[in-house]
Amino acid sequence: MTENILIALRRVIRAIDQHSRNLVQSHGLTGPQALLLTEIVRNGSLTGSELAKRVSLSQATVTDVVKRLEARKLLERKRDSVDKRKVLLRATEQGEILVKQSVPLLQEKFQSRLSELKDWEQNQLLSSLQRIAEMMNAEDLDAAPMLTSGAITASPEAIEEAVTPHNEDQTAKP
Repeated sequence: MTENILIALRRVIRAIDQHSRNLVQSHGLTGPQALLLTEIVRNGSLTGSELAKRVSLSQATVTDVVKRLEARKLLERKRDSVDKRKVLLRATEQGEILVKQSVPLLQEKFQSRLSELKDWEQNQLLSSLQRIAEMMNAEDLDAAPMLTSGAITASPEAIEEAVTPHNEDQTAKP
């Protein structure tokens, strides 16, 4: 039984890693970058603090990811025409095109399938996953509601690392 639980956990981890690599390869974005850009496109424009609240990430993390998206010319900062103290984040045309090409977010597909379960099944899964996090001493770790591997604020080097196959992934079986 213990071995089967470990195998199931490893499959989940590998599925998230594989999806993260595929997202970088297909769209050149990390999961967090895709999440923020998608949220900005959905809303037209947002302040950094509004964006941080909507995606459940810290302001500092959002600022770092925004800088990377801005450097890639996928979003821009503009002063609010009504309240000049506010700086709004808006997707560039290139950013909007990328999102409209259906940037696949793993958590969206997962949430859709999860919502199809009955309430008692969702509660059972939540309870089990919370217990697993506790057993791994991870219950106090800060985590955003996204399924992605690697650092939230991935550098270009980290992105390259994510798309480079590892020996473990080539030889390990789920």
